[in-house]
Amino acid sequence: MTKTLPYTKAEMEKIIEKHPTPFHLYNEQAIRENARKLLAAFAWAPGFKEYFAVKATPNPYILKILMEEGFGADCSSLAELVLAEKVGITGENIMFSSNNTPAHEFVKAKELGAIINLDDISHIEYLEKHAGMPEMISFRYNPGPLRSGNAIIGLPQEAKYGFTRKQLIEGYSMVQELGVKRFGLHTMVVSNELDPYSYIATAEMLFDLILEIYQATGVRIGFVNFGGGIGIPYRPGEESVDLNLLSREIKRAYEEKIIRQGLGPLRITMELGRMITGPYGCLVSKVLHKKEIYKNYVGLDACMANLMRPALYGAYHHITVLGKEDWPLDHMYDVTGSLCENNDKFAIDRHLPEIVPGDIVVIHDAGAHGHAMGFNYNGKLRSAELLLRPNGEVKLIRRAETLDDYFATLDFDSLDE
Repeated sequence: MTKTLPYTKAEMEKIIEKHPTPFHLYNEQAIRENARKLLAAFAWAPGFKEYFAVKATPNPYILKILMEEGFGADCSSLAELVLAEKVGITGENIMFSSNNTPAHEFVKAKELGAIINLDDISHIEYLEKHAGMPEMISFRYNPGPLRSGNAIIGLPQEAKYGFTRKQLIEGYSMVQELGVKRFGLHTMVVSNELDPYSYIATAEMLFDLILEIYQATGVRIGFVNFGGGIGIPYRPGEESVDLNLLSREIKRAYEEKIIRQGLGPLRITMELGRMITGPYGCLVSKVLHKKEIYKNYVGLDACMANLMRPALYGAYHHITVLGKEDWPLDHMYDVTGSLCENNDKFAIDRHLPEIVPGDIVVIHDAGAHGHAMGFNYNGKLRSAELLLRPNGEVKLIRRAETLDDYFATLDFDSLDE
């Protein structure tokens, strides 16, 4: 896949005149089109619902766009629940999947009518005690050594999430006795996975498990959530997951394992985040300095506080130098930020065109887990978020932090008391 941008250097310079770098910029039209593509692929599935993973891009303007396209919200904290509520996403349009959850968050989820997806069998009693048992409940399944996971999410048997198979059977029997009438099943075993057959294997595993649960407990699972984890092509040459192939194979498994067993209709849901917004957001930065010592460095006005995936995972993000798209990639740089950490690098030994201070650098595929993972170490201030509207207008959807914001929780006046 070729990496392209929906704006020219001249257009970006006009944006920067009003909104200083660094900032994240999202493409509304592309996000909407991608959302429609997913819904069209799974139009056959009874009651299909995508619960957008709020943690990927927790901005109300993005959530509102996706709500308008028919998406719900996958929330994992009080703040994410409140974000969804403020946008107008409530009731069973929210899937609340959290771990080590405090009581007040369960209370809020229940007040909103969200689908509560429990992470551990011990949480049944905790939920009943602090919030009361809802009419519908879902459990998160951890398949342990039955699945291999992948590089980002790790091995399921080493993950802190979910019920074992034995605990699932016991758990559904417990909540049935507590008056629960409707039931769901959830798992998430991969992250940023480009192999569609990995996701298909997850669907087949859950379909088989639904039959096993029914045979052991009499509980009929009403909806299944395959989780998120579908990846995006961060590197040029990689291809997006074929949603039509994915849909076709899941439909085949659904008919074989659910319909033929008399367990339909089963509502199919997902909680994709990265795949929905990731390719349609970028981090825009300017080059401040060049440094030539044992290696050649390019220093940006952004740092890993704006996008930490390369430092955290060694993740690849493609880089475009605006106005030099056709220049030869005959220089090799480490592209760095200004944190007092040596892993504050967006790229290592990257072949790029010759770069000079003042160049505008666009870091691709930062529309998910980019701004959301930001932090204030070294006193770095969180950057702005902008939205490119379908009419070409650029809207500020989150202002940049100020020093006043950063110091707002400190009481300097009490220092001398």
